[in-house]
Amino acid sequence: MKTILKGITLLFTLILISCGGKKEEKKDDGFSIQRQKTTTEQPAETPITDQVKASERVDMSTKGVGPIKSVDLAPEIDQTMAAKGKEVYEQMCLACHRVDKKFIGPAPNGILERRTPEWVMNMILNPQEMVQQDPLAKELLQEFNGSPMSNQGLTEDQARAILEYFRTLK
Repeated sequence: MKTILKGITLLFTLILISCGGKKEEKKDDGFSIQRQKTTTEQPAETPITDQVKASERVDMSTKGVGPIKSVDLAPEIDQTMAAKGKEVYEQMCLACHRVDKKFIGPAPNGILERRTPEWVMNMILNPQEMVQQDPLAKELLQEFNGSPMSNQGLTEDQARAILEYFRTLK
């Protein structure tokens, strides 16, 4: 029995000695971990906050995708056509677009200072193909949370009247 007691005491002593030897220092600033930083080079990207939103970007270089290849705008606004365009806009577009503010879709005021008349009409007449093939329309779709513009089945004359109405919006 003495042998077992001596063996257990020796084993316990060895365990205490093996756990000891390290001096624990307390720091006033609390818990700390020493880590090495790993560095990986990331490709230089422009932060999204510095990029101009698609709805605010000026792009007068594209006509979009669709049936409209050319639009001739008279120097003076055709008030009769603009009034008809306002009527069609209020009936067909107001559910998603508000003048002077973003809603489900972008605000139309000042659109002709940012887009060509052809692009605007093609977006009105051909929204599905525009969001599939036109880079700017794709960006607008992303900016407006993936809410695609629905095809209202408007005629070219109705789209042209809406375009004339947009000319009156500043």
